[in-house]
Parts: sequence; structure tokens; C-alpha cells
Amino acid sequence: METFASWLVDVVQGLGYIGLFVTMFFGNALVPIPVEAIMIPAGYIVQQGEMSLFGVMASAIFGDIGGSLFSYYIARHFGRRFLFAYGKYLFFTHDRIEMLDRFFASHGEISVLTGRLVPGLRHFMAFPAGLSHMNVKKFVIYTGVGGGLWMSILVLVGYIIGGNKALVRHYMPYVEGAIIGAVIMMIVWYVRRHRRKVKEQPNGTA
Repeated sequence: METFASWLVDVVQGLGYIGLFVTMFFGNALVPIPVEAIMIPAGYIVQQGEMSLFGVMASAIFGDIGGSLFSYYIARHFGRRFLFAYGKYLFFTHDRIEMLDRFFASHGEISVLTGRLVPGLRHFMAFPAGLSHMNVKKFVIYTGVGGGLWMSILVLVGYIIGGNKALVRHYMPYVEGAIIGAVIMMIVWYVRRHRRKVKEQPNGTA
């Protein structure tokens, strides 16, 4: 993994903002590349004055959204056809697809926003969103916000301590733990708010 991360850094340094856009695009569209391997070194490159912060963030966010949209449309156009044909072998029945549709219709925004902040989960949020035909504008907004927040934190880590790999390895579990804690708080707040809104409705339904 370290060799692969070094290669990614070489790509970004060699191709600049285009290289950053391409690696982020393919990292979300085809190969689930850990964004940490891209954005922490990018933050260090910014600290060295070789790239601008605005250019790094713009390239990364547009690449992130572009790759996510690619996966979204693949799932939207081919996902149901695949699941209707082979879903029974994956224990994914028509009823579960309908449940997913209802869930994303009501909670798609918070799911995409928080999912994009969770390492290991963020790469796969486009598939259920596309499968359930989530509104594409909302998908883009919440993907951009969630991905942008996470990448901003990683760039900050890279800017401050990116030159010391030992410190990065030491502090990253704390950073990820803090993010997951914040995500849990967001979900708890959302659930309480949603329940309160349901109770306030005259018929008690969502």
C-alpha cells in the first residue's frame, strides 16, 4: 500500500491538478482508492508551495463528484436490471429494493452526507443512491459537501504534519475516530428531528 501511495503522489506531482482530478475520479468510479493516500500528500505539497490550496481542493472535489456520478449512473441504469436477474443469489429481493427506495426517498440526503465522511463506506454511497434513483442534484450537493469536508480535514493534516509519516500514522486513527463520532452525533440529531416532525404531523405519519 505504501508503494501504491508513493505512486499516487508521483502522479499528482507530475500531472498537477489534472493528476489529482484523475486519481480522485477513478478512486470513486472504479477502484476504491483510500482518499487519505491522495489528500494528505496533497496537503503537504500545498505546504511546500508547489500547489495552491484552492487548486487542490477544486480538483479533488470535482474529481470526487465526477467519479461518484459515474458510479451513480451505472447503478441507476444497470443496477436494477442486474439485481432483478441475480439478486436472489445475493439475498437482495424485490422487497428489499422497494425498502431501499423508500429509505432513500426519505433519508437519502443525510445518508449520502454522513456516508461520504466514513472511511471504507464513502466509496460505495453512489451505488444505493443511483439504484434508488435519488435526485441527482441532491446527490451532487451532498456528495460534494461530505467529500469536501473529509478532504479538507485530510489536507489540513497533510499541511501540518504531512512531512512526517510516523506522525500521520499515529494521529490518523484519532482523526478518523473524531469524524466517526461527529457522524454519529449528526445521525442522532437527524433521527430526533425526524421523529419530532412525525409526531407534530396530525396523522402521525412521515
